[in-house]
Amino acid sequence: MPEPLIVAPDQRPAPLSIAGFAITVLAADSQTAGYEIFHQIGPAGTGPGPHQHPWDESFYVLNGTVVCGVGDEETVALPGTLVHIPANMSHWYKFGDDGGEFISMTSAGNASKMYTDFDRESSWENPDRSVFVELAARHGQTVSLPTAD
Repeated sequence: MPEPLIVAPDQRPAPLSIAGFAITVLAADSQTAGYEIFHQIGPAGTGPGPHQHPWDESFYVLNGTVVCGVGDEETVALPGTLVHIPANMSHWYKFGDDGGEFISMTSAGNASKMYTDFDRESSWENPDRSVFVELAARHGQTVSLPTAD
């Protein structure tokens, strides 16, 4: 059974650097035995392209804007907006023109381990997409590659 968890601002782990934005693991599955919580913040234009994974994901926008696509729908999420993506549904997001910040939560899965691998194995300044695709696959995530027109 997990122990109670309180993470004060001065006790947060260091943010993970992933393709130009930052993800802080606030609670990993090993600490909650069922879900994970993250703080994500990034400058304009950063964020993952289309992908899907075997865990649900929700995020609540705190600041700025987050442009996101879920399935065939695209929306601009402003502060106070909650977005929920069911497991195995294709989705993506990019931080808007003024950047953005949100709290995200995933159902039991590998998100925190995957983010840690992304941070360790890739370069923030010059991310290699093929590294992300390979690492994502190891954690059950499928990345949709761009198609030629």
